[in-house]
Amino acid sequence: MAKATTMDELLANESDSVKQLAQGDSIVGKVLSIRKHEVLVDLGAQGIGLVPRREVGFYRNLSIGDEVSASVVDSEMDNGYSLLSLRKAAKDRGWDDVVVRMESGEILEVTPYDANRGGLLVEYDGVRGFLPVSQLSAEHYPRVGSSDKDEILQRLNTLIGKKLTVRILDCDRKANKLIFSEKEAIKDGLNARFEKLTVGDKVQGVVTGVVDFGVFVNVEGIEGLVHISEISWERVNNPSDYVKVGETIDAKIIAIDKDRLSLSIKQLSEDPWMTEVDQFKAGDKVEGTVTRITPFGAFVQISPAVEALVHVSELGDGDEADPEKVFTLNERKEFVVLEVEKENRKISLSLNKTKKAKK
Repeated sequence: MAKATTMDELLANESDSVKQLAQGDSIVGKVLSIRKHEVLVDLGAQGIGLVPRREVGFYRNLSIGDEVSASVVDSEMDNGYSLLSLRKAAKDRGWDDVVVRMESGEILEVTPYDANRGGLLVEYDGVRGFLPVSQLSAEHYPRVGSSDKDEILQRLNTLIGKKLTVRILDCDRKANKLIFSEKEAIKDGLNARFEKLTVGDKVQGVVTGVVDFGVFVNVEGIEGLVHISEISWERVNNPSDYVKVGETIDAKIIAIDKDRLSLSIKQLSEDPWMTEVDQFKAGDKVEGTVTRITPFGAFVQISPAVEALVHVSELGDGDEADPEKVFTLNERKEFVVLEVEKENRKISLSLNKTKKAKK
């Protein structure tokens, strides 16, 4: 005859079969009730769990009977319930997913929810991360003056709510760090495009930034730079006088660097200097307008495309050798052509010989 089980033994067996909840545990339960300030979750033999008011927005789409995963914040409150967090459980699951996707190099789609001067704030699978400015593609990188922080932020704000394709660049659960990169996500496609390009090709792109030293252009996702010296055959003081952000331009590839194209706008047209210079030869008297005055001489416009130099050594001695005292900006004077160096795009003038010729 089997030995009868005592009540104490039954209670002992029951306590062994039901694991005592502890802070940090993950648990699954069913939604028992949904109130304005809390959600109650049936945890079966482990009692009732309570999800507090601060997570109301997080469980907005829950219904009674739904199965949910939660993380235990406090295993036993004064009212006998266990305090739960749905958000923390989702974040823990999110971190597991983030690690897997980083290791696989998977391309993801994210939508920034905010921005600061350093980049974009992004949430993926319950985990908050960051997309630095330096990791944006050529299409989205805010090419403005380095000191214009407000304009950088304005450009970044236009990306809030816009879907971006990214890869996970770095993640560290302990440090709560998650970094995304748009550049890494499009790198494979860019490499294929680079292979199809050669120096001398004519390309079309959209101006993404105009700065003091040139113009940045997005050529099908590849960043290109038109240096100020390659914008026009004439002397360029301000690149913004020639192109504007958002404008589509044609350019010629003059060099292909590791991840950027060097472009030229002016080389798509004939150099007018090479044509106009043929009208000048050594000994000619010419009239020109002083365009620049420097310590080593003055630059003089002698035709629409040709600028020549009067070197300080051609001015004389003493005060006569000081370009600031000899010339006035925009004044017209008569000069003599000393030398024409077509290969070096250089014409030398003399003011002295003009004076001697007048005697």
